[in-house]
Amino acid sequence: MKIIRVNTPRGLELKGAIWNSDNKDTVVIMITGICSNVFQNDILTATGELLSRNNIAFIAGHAMDSFSCIAYSDFSTGKQKYTGTVFDDFSLCYEDVESYVKYAKELGFKNIILAGHSLGSNKIINYLGYTNDNFVNYFIISSPVDLAYWFNVMPNVKDCLELAQKYSDEGRENDILPYLFGGFSPMSAKTVLSFYNAYNLKNCPVISSEGETESLNNIKINGAFVIGEKDSLTDNDPEGFMKKINSYCKKPENNKIIIIKDASHIFYNKHEEYAQTILECARNYLFAAV
Repeated sequence: MKIIRVNTPRGLELKGAIWNSDNKDTVVIMITGICSNVFQNDILTATGELLSRNNIAFIAGHAMDSFSCIAYSDFSTGKQKYTGTVFDDFSLCYEDVESYVKYAKELGFKNIILAGHSLGSNKIINYLGYTNDNFVNYFIISSPVDLAYWFNVMPNVKDCLELAQKYSDEGRENDILPYLFGGFSPMSAKTVLSFYNAYNLKNCPVISSEGETESLNNIKINGAFVIGEKDSLTDNDPEGFMKKINSYCKKPENNKIIIIKDASHIFYNKHEEYAQTILECARNYLFAAV
């Protein structure tokens, strides 16, 4: 594994990781979920190591919300600034995904497979639905979320929103809330409001019916949908959840739905099974493309 630095058009440098960068045939780019990075999410390291052993490169795409209180280099100001889940602007997710795709393209990879996990899947749906480029050959969407439903089932969301709005009204939008948003993440008031209002990521509204499905319908390539059999963010129906999401794609019959037995939303203790599934998806695409 090697740490990489990916520049965005707005001047922010994102830090990701790459395995097997010498192989320029195929790369899988995995856009991470919120609060997810290679230092604490075992599915990323397990997948990177397995793909690398099988001569496929892997990039863990840490977007702007992958670290909390980690310093990034902002080339527009020439200074370090603290960003991450604490300070984020979810309206810029498209730019982050695009930056990783263009980074892989500039490295010379022939085949680019764009993957996502959790909120990272919603990000790649947004990118694939609206990009005019044809850089990506195949997608792997795993554990996407219906954001409006997610906000309804996670703890203390209402309290966080009320406090975030209060801070914002008082001119304290950069202050960090005194408790974790949704019970899992430190966030500034501005970030909380940005997350809640991120309509660009409300693209899997199959439970709540709050959002849009145009992004899914606009996707021009085929791919695979992967989900854990015990994913708790699917209203107790992971397979039905994925089938409904897939139904909004242009040619759902050309996509594959894969259920990983006994796996949760984060694939806890199922990292190797998840990595093997990603490898098989990549191999199936490459075999079909020959």
